Amino acid sequence: MYTEASSDVIEQRLTNLLPSEALEDHAEAVGVVEREGKLQIPPLVWSFAFGFATGESRTLAAFRRSYNATADETLSPGGYYQRLTPNLATYLRDLVEARLDEVAVPHTVTDEFERFRDVMISDGTIVRLNELLSDEFQARKKDQAGARLHLVHNVTDQTIDQFSITDEKAHDSTEFDTGSWLEGRLALLDLAYFKYRRFALIDENDGYFVSRLKESANPVITEELREWRGDAIPLEGKQVFDVVDDLYRKYIDVEVEVEFDRREYAGEQSQDTKQFRVVGVRNEDADDYHLYITNLSREEFLPEDIATMYQSRWAVELLFRELKTQYRLDEFDTTKPHIVEILIYAALLSLVVSRELLSLVMEHAEDSAVFPPERWAATFRSHAQLILDRLRQFLGYSPPPLLDRLIEDAQKIHQQRLVLQERLATGIQPRTAEVA
Repeated sequence: MYTEASSDVIEQRLTNLLPSEALEDHAEAVGVVEREGKLQIPPLVWSFAFGFATGESRTLAAFRRSYNATADETLSPGGYYQRLTPNLATYLRDLVEARLDEVAVPHTVTDEFERFRDVMISDGTIVRLNELLSDEFQARKKDQAGARLHLVHNVTDQTIDQFSITDEKAHDSTEFDTGSWLEGRLALLDLAYFKYRRFALIDENDGYFVSRLKESANPVITEELREWRGDAIPLEGKQVFDVVDDLYRKYIDVEVEVEFDRREYAGEQSQDTKQFRVVGVRNEDADDYHLYITNLSREEFLPEDIATMYQSRWAVELLFRELKTQYRLDEFDTTKPHIVEILIYAALLSLVVSRELLSLVMEHAEDSAVFPPERWAATFRSHAQLILDRLRQFLGYSPPPLLDRLIEDAQKIHQQRLVLQERLATGIQPRTAEVA
């Protein structure tokens, strides 16, 4: 049985998430708006949050129309674009940073995770950009530009703990810092983070890790942790990938010794060794093994337990897929670096708002109801404009009459300014300066 909700429960939930007074105070603190300025901050924030969710194209002109349909006074194209500043990018980052703990990725936490304080997943995704941004956002290929969005997802709390934006060439592993924060936590890492020194530091900070085993690493087996009857091939003293193709057992469970370089200190770099565990679970369909390296003990975790835990990395993959398929994260075009940041933060803000409403829906639905993330994202998008309209009414904003807004948006801009305004509407600047 569904619980009865008050008519404005959605609006109350959203305004508690992002209170208008707090939005205005922080905007003034970071220099986004002057106290008596024409720009209204709450409509601006909500138009970004819902503008990425609605079906309209992700152009700056579309975000301006969303703002004008929400605020008390409209802004002209020039008045709107001049307010899209680096300070606004900083402001939106602050909002996202303060509210990302509201972003839940619904899933079932396995019983194996109860052993850890938190389970962390670190990953990144590429956002393809206009090639004219190749200096600011270097890509791996020539004549391209790309930004990398990096997230650290806390599976236990179902939150995003960290995020950053770099150029595409910045490696994911540079955004993952090892330290005391890892104590008692389990990090599930893919091959982009594979480094023996990183694994050693996690272990030395009393943390735990599971990573896919990189074939080029090929560590030496020092001990078998599981006995096999019959004519089993002995593995001690051999390298993992040298023997794995000759094995047919269901599991591999061995201890390996790895060698790595410590961080350079006082101009000198020393080498060190560590013992870790390598487990393999046979994939009969592919006739091979899924191999993992970890510091989890044999006494507490069987190979199949480790394989099951590692599958939780799909949570962050689904999050990236939602950002790109539902919110079309990589479908905008601009040649201004701070506009790139504004749009990425706007997409993350959409995710924050979406997840807050999902939490509300789950509170009022039957206990047995299930809400798959992508189905929820599609539902949120289809209702985004209606929610924004109701939120505008709840906050007491009365935009100019619809006819006036239609006239303003549709009329031809002064001929001498036409080309410039069209470029501004999509964020595209001319490739070469025009000769006067």
